[in-house]
Amino acid sequence: MKLTEHFTLAELVASSTARRLGVDNTPTADALQQLYRTAQMLERVRGFLGGHALIVTSGYRNRQVNAAVGGVSSSDHSQGMAADVKIPAYGTPYQVAKALAPQIQALVIGQIIYESVGGAQWVHLSTRIPLQAVNRVITVYGRTTMMGIQPV
Repeated sequence: MKLTEHFTLAELVASSTARRLGVDNTPTADALQQLYRTAQMLERVRGFLGGHALIVTSGYRNRQVNAAVGGVSSSDHSQGMAADVKIPAYGTPYQVAKALAPQIQALVIGQIIYESVGGAQWVHLSTRIPLQAVNRVITVYGRTTMMGIQPV
């Protein structure tokens, strides 16, 4: 099912962890509605970054899958409000996050997190606006959280 021109439900719910565990990762009706909003946000990001394809490395994760990957219980992924992405044709995850951060309002992004954990890097994009403004644009390096997009 196409959610938007460039994003399908299948790619936003794909999970190697769910497959490995034999878990059905079908979103709830509420999460599906949120996934439409998430896909629309991803379209805006794609357009802003020159139309380069976004690779969704993690989208919707039901509670069981989220727990299995070590996600926090309040994860936006479990509500269909977030996607972790890479855009190699544009640049590194750091370059992507740096480009998007000043455009957070214009692109209607709730939160941008540049994440570098265990040698892997990606950009977490969410439609949910955190309660504290300082948490809208952050860097997570291992177990350390820093304000803004920081080189790590």
